[in-house]
Amino acid sequence: MGEASVNQKRVEIVRIREHARRIAFRSPLPDFYKDFLWATHKSGQIFETDALIAQLRGYAAGHLENDFGHGLKHSVKVTLDAGALMLIEQNSSESLPLKQGLEESRHRGVIIVQCAGLLHDLKRKEKDHAIKGAEYARKILRDYPLSKNEVEVICLAIRNHEAFKEVLETDSSEGLLVSDCLYDADKFRWGPDNFTDTVWEMISFSQIPLSKFMALYPKGMESLARIKDTFRTRTGKKYGPQFIDIGLVIGEELYEVIKTEFAQFL
Repeated sequence: MGEASVNQKRVEIVRIREHARRIAFRSPLPDFYKDFLWATHKSGQIFETDALIAQLRGYAAGHLENDFGHGLKHSVKVTLDAGALMLIEQNSSESLPLKQGLEESRHRGVIIVQCAGLLHDLKRKEKDHAIKGAEYARKILRDYPLSKNEVEVICLAIRNHEAFKEVLETDSSEGLLVSDCLYDADKFRWGPDNFTDTVWEMISFSQIPLSKFMALYPKGMESLARIKDTFRTRTGKKYGPQFIDIGLVIGEELYEVIKTEFAQFL
């Protein structure tokens, strides 16, 4: 692809992305953020004030590649929602101790899942990125104030966050919860975020012409729809499908815009 063609492609991607964002602006806010404002607020507080998370966030900022749609912005959104999901799931669990150590245990659980959120896409450009990301995270986390069990829980979550892949099982209820919260928070991003950010950054990075992208568009929409049946936590199963439905509505309207206003580039 020549330089002029590459530049033209970038211009058209910017224009299409602007259309997508205008469509998304008219879309409703997912109910998750309205019904669990307390959890998203608390997760944000921990993210902003915890020393371990601040240290790990600095590492992630220096190592995540932002040109593939899964950089720091994506990871921070996943991290915050994973923390909120952890709080919600903990709040509805009857298996936690009633008083002594409860608040400390919940707080630590949020920190652990936020660690997983920050690191989950470090190997996003590689084949089997979840497996390789877990192996890489295990090496990184040796230098952080985490127990061996906490490191393994984080790595399990990273290992299990990829859609439509085999899930590594665990007998640890803590490990399962962290893993499921990370997965659901990551799949929330397959909703509106997919069309306002992710897909365009991936296309900009790649050498795929718009015509080929459009040929793959219907299949991509089918994959998005399939995500609705994969959410793992109780909260994710209830609220996750709405994220995807909102994204699908944005994608369908955008598809018609591209076919009419950008037909000369297809």
